[in-house]
Amino acid sequence: MPSPSRFEEHPSIRMLAGPGRVETLPELLPTMPGAALLLVTDPGLVACGHAGRVTAILEAAGHAVHTFDAVAPNPTTADVDAGIALVRARGPVAAIVALGGGSAMDCAKGINFLLSNGGRMEDYWGFGKADRPMLPSIGIPTTAGTGSEAQSFALISRLPDHRKMACGDRKARFHTVVLDPELTTTVPRDVAAASGLDALAHALESYVCTRANTLSRMYAREAWRLLTGHVEAVLDGRANGDARGAMQVGAYLAGTAIETSMLGAAHAAANPLTARHDITHGIAVAVMLPAVLRWNAAVVGTDYAELAAYLPGRSTADPADRIGRWIRERLAQAGLPTTLGGLAIPPGAVDALAGEAAEQWTGTFNPRPLTAADFARLYRETL
Repeated sequence: MPSPSRFEEHPSIRMLAGPGRVETLPELLPTMPGAALLLVTDPGLVACGHAGRVTAILEAAGHAVHTFDAVAPNPTTADVDAGIALVRARGPVAAIVALGGGSAMDCAKGINFLLSNGGRMEDYWGFGKADRPMLPSIGIPTTAGTGSEAQSFALISRLPDHRKMACGDRKARFHTVVLDPELTTTVPRDVAAASGLDALAHALESYVCTRANTLSRMYAREAWRLLTGHVEAVLDGRANGDARGAMQVGAYLAGTAIETSMLGAAHAAANPLTARHDITHGIAVAVMLPAVLRWNAAVVGTDYAELAAYLPGRSTADPADRIGRWIRERLAQAGLPTTLGGLAIPPGAVDALAGEAAEQWTGTFNPRPLTAADFARLYRETL
């Protein structure tokens, strides 16, 4: 593993957290009186009224708002293209406001790439490929999960093969992020579970990946503390505003840990499950985590022990096994499957999944290297 004291950080995001923060939105926009704005969101947030609330706040400040509300889970190149088509039909915009979970955040960043720099999403697969400045943007997460609001990458699935493309550039970061726990009160339980488990996985994997460093581990450790301390209350439906706020901050810090380091094998194994079998990303990652934890324990067992100490109760169990059991308990608490069999993944699918997992970029940062055969072993353990 590289030296934990050799790393870079490029901070640029202004973050505001607290109940009612969304009402300050007009104050956070760059000086652009009367400029048209693009609101990127999804049908669920329109239905629950959050999109209308944000639109009313912006319009009251004198802005015209063009709303693209057709973002689908795991956004594809078609979603980005549809957002571009709406802007071309409605007229130019001076800034972008993303409202929603990771899908809305990623889609907004994807739209920003093409509006600002032209071309296709495939042109930005990788990092640092945007030559021109990008539109100012604000991220307003309504879940506590992906951490996309803290990152410079947009995950966009390429059609027709649904290959996830990580398109990154520091210019794609939101210039401001608003964490308002009032916006998380309408999140369905299954979505809260999937997003919360995703955030926990971010903290776990960034803490031990080969790019982990002093700063990323600080972010990941505090994210893990906040998330493990409040996720059970969220899943039980008894979380108050403080707990929801802590989850949002925890997810943001976990996203920041990724931005300062990277992920690992659980995400590499999850991506083919989402692409091939339409398994929700956070659930796929959580189901694969216990097997990945066992695999990694031989080289980062001490690191897992540091994180296991934050879990409630006392235990003499192996730290990797203890964390893995706790993750499975959270899946069960939310009424979600805990195995690939429970997700209806047939044993015959393992070899194809393993081949694709071995090609995932995130897997190259896992603390213990894996081949396709190793991924197949992890999948079979999880069946």
